[in-house]
Amino acid sequence: MSANRFRFDSSRLRSAFAPRKPRHPLLRLAFGIVGLALLCLLIFFSVFVGAAMIVAGVAWKLLSQRGKPVAVRDANVVDGEFRVVRKPVLPLSH
Repeated sequence: MSANRFRFDSSRLRSAFAPRKPRHPLLRLAFGIVGLALLCLLIFFSVFVGAAMIVAGVAWKLLSQRGKPVAVRDANVVDGEFRVVRKPVLPLSH
């Protein structure tokens, strides 16, 4: 029994899914233009979908705050969180 008998040959499988360019130059150019047009179309729609999502989020936020009272804040008050840091304990040097 030989080890080569059961070896998997991946070259046929790889060539089955490999994209092949057409040999005719005009057909190559046509496929290139179709590919660029498809890319531009996808980018165009993705920009509008993204802009629509941003507009919908801003509208949702504005409409959800509608009717709620707005809190008036004093201009002299600074809001923040503070932590007391203790002095480091040093040994007494005599």
